[in-house]
Amino acid sequence: MEQYSILGRIGEGAHGIVFKAKHVETGETVALKKVALRRLEDAIPNQALREIKALQEIEDNQHVVRLKDVFPHGTGFVLVFDFMLSDLSEVIRNARRPLTPAQVKGYMLMLLKGVAFLHNNNIMHRDLKPANLLISSSGHLKIADFGLARLHSQQEDRLYSHQVATRWYRAPELLYGARKYDEGVDLWAVGCIFGELLNSSPLFPGENDIEQLCCVLRVLGTPTNDTWPEMAELPDYNKITFKENPAVPLEEIVPDSSPHAVSLLHGFLVYPSERRCPAHQALLHPYFFCSPLPAHHSELPIPQRGGGGGGHHLNPRLQAAPADFSVDLPLKSSLVRPAQLRGHASCL
Repeated sequence: MEQYSILGRIGEGAHGIVFKAKHVETGETVALKKVALRRLEDAIPNQALREIKALQEIEDNQHVVRLKDVFPHGTGFVLVFDFMLSDLSEVIRNARRPLTPAQVKGYMLMLLKGVAFLHNNNIMHRDLKPANLLISSSGHLKIADFGLARLHSQQEDRLYSHQVATRWYRAPELLYGARKYDEGVDLWAVGCIFGELLNSSPLFPGENDIEQLCCVLRVLGTPTNDTWPEMAELPDYNKITFKENPAVPLEEIVPDSSPHAVSLLHGFLVYPSERRCPAHQALLHPYFFCSPLPAHHSELPIPQRGGGGGGHHLNPRLQAAPADFSVDLPLKSSLVRPAQLRGHASCL
């Protein structure tokens, strides 16, 4: 621990406190997650072990947070991660105006690339939400917090806990107590995050599990044997009944969104897990190839963590954009005449 100088406290999770720190020799800024054990003989918490195992199993990926080191400290241990400036929940909460369609596409593109990478490596994250999508100082999005992650195999017939995922992003099969499930729980969460980016507010903000189901059923309609054949096999299916409710068109749920955005959202928010659009297929959806194209990471807002005051700090490259240079202008209006460059030739 002597090799790091603590710069401040970032936050606190279920199994550790996260600090901003600087490596004394290299000067590199990192995030330290300190996991304390009450006694030396205590076992390492399962969630911490899962996080370490999941991150050690996969290769480096630009859209997954990198575990740089693990070392013992006192009666516990410390995980060392790349330092990330903020998270997507801060972006959504602190934006002075709704994110532009190009910015939403930029975030979704990075999220889906990260999810596709995890699923290709047989990892279910099981807790995707805006607060676990970290944002770097350059605007890159990286998936973090693997405390609930599990290595998953299609051949395994194993049971999992249904008490995973933060409630607003919890798939309906988990709300009905499913013990057998797959990467579809992550894809449902991706859909919830997508809807939140489009609306600047959560899609299904239930205050308890029953209300959470009500929120979902109000939008997707009461499931039937046709829309969800596996529903009757779920453990808690017969414990509660809901009055029949027709589905609400998603166009009304995300009213300011393009038809392609609604189409992609519908690909994630369906009851049967196997019908949800896999992340690698979603990356090929027309949504990402029509105007406006996804924003470059340097064009995305970067709020400071905990940044009160309701504002967000944009990348300096964007703050002083001259009025006569804009990506929204027609190309012919943005071209520079050669004569205008003569006085600057010596600088080139």
